[in-house]
Amino acid sequence: MKTALGDIEIVSHLGADERTLAFDVLDGLTKPFKEIPPKHFYDTEGSRLFEAITKLPEYYPTRTERAILAANADALVESTGMAELVELGSGVPTKTLVLLDAMRDAGTLDRYVPFDVSEVVLTESAKMLVERYAGLRVYGIVGDFERHLSALPPAEGPRVIVFLGGTIGNFPPGARRRFLRTLHDALGEDGYLLLGTDLVKDPAVLEAAYDDAQGVTAEFNRNVLHVLNRELGADFDPAAFEHVAFYDRDHEWIEMRLRARSRQVVRIAGLDLTVRFAAREEMRTEISAKFTPRRLEADLRAGGLRTVERWTDPDGLFAVTLAARHGG
Repeated sequence: MKTALGDIEIVSHLGADERTLAFDVLDGLTKPFKEIPPKHFYDTEGSRLFEAITKLPEYYPTRTERAILAANADALVESTGMAELVELGSGVPTKTLVLLDAMRDAGTLDRYVPFDVSEVVLTESAKMLVERYAGLRVYGIVGDFERHLSALPPAEGPRVIVFLGGTIGNFPPGARRRFLRTLHDALGEDGYLLLGTDLVKDPAVLEAAYDDAQGVTAEFNRNVLHVLNRELGADFDPAAFEHVAFYDRDHEWIEMRLRARSRQVVRIAGLDLTVRFAAREEMRTEISAKFTPRRLEADLRAGGLRTVERWTDPDGLFAVTLAARHGG
């Protein structure tokens, strides 16, 4: 399906028969250790809650990454000549505006290619952007970038794919390296990847970022149960589950889980499935890997990529890495 609005084209790759949520829930809740992928956090309410999280004093990643981009956007545009910006998991572009502004000011801005699961968000964002940037073309892709990356159009100028927010840390190590290899193929011969990664640091700082004093992250975590109730006809009682977040020092990642306060029997009508939770049984809802320079370099090499430049904040909390294909 295509929707053309002036300089905007939105192409959907989510077919009516696709049941990503249903598949993930059936797979994840029938495992010995239950889990649900974090991409299902982001319905309208989940997106609102996450936006609130980014403004919390404990949650440093968003503001730190934005500051790094603001300090280095002009140099980035100059070194890459970027005319086409592809953004994975774009949502409502905020940090990306820093890059688009720098491209406009340098006279290179031509096309923005956002990739998101929400056609509504893509369309509204595209309308805002073509009003803000004269002559900008927007080619929006509605889809799951883990499965539909081949839907990217051929590059029409120097391309930079941006994958921000530390989202790469949501992939387990093997899947992360496979996805980086897929990005390698999507870059073309002369493209670049701009990757945001959260860094290993004091566990107390990390755990506070995922378990804030106001309880917003706990509400965000439990909201996935509201998603399952609404979309799959489940009868979870979100209040019967408590938010758990901890730093796994062996794996160097944060885990978020939901822990049953008491024995639960949950019916998921849309899947004809009954799921039982023992008292205090936990279900994993997110991993968020934290990186050392060594880990990041190893992952990039495994994906066929090399570091061109890396920027961090003065406190070493977060990193933004510009990478290219080996030999590129």
